[in-house]
Amino acid sequence: MSRYRTGANQAGTVVAIVADVMAFILGLWILMYLLDANRANSLVQFVHDAAAWLAGWSHDLFTFDEAWARVVAGYGLAAVVYLFVGHAIASRMQRH
Repeated sequence: MSRYRTGANQAGTVVAIVADVMAFILGLWILMYLLDANRANSLVQFVHDAAAWLAGWSHDLFTFDEAWARVVAGYGLAAVVYLFVGHAIASRMQRH
C-alpha cells in the first residue's frame, strides 16, 4: 500500500511541476512582451512559440484595444487555468 501511495505522490508532484513550468513559460512571455524584448533573439522566439502553443485556446480571446492588455489577459488566463487545473489534478492524485 505504501508503495502505491508513494507512486501517487510522485505522479502528483510531476503533474504540479509540469503545470508550474507551463505557467512560468506563459508568465515569462508576458514579461518579455511588456518589456519589449528583442523578438529576433533565439530565446525570446522560443519562449514566444512555446507560449503561443500553450495559449492557443486563449490567444486573442479578449478584444481589448491595447495589444498589451490582450497579451496579458489571453496568456495570463492560460497560465492561471494551467496552474489551477494542474494543481487540482495533482492534489487529487496525491489523495488517492
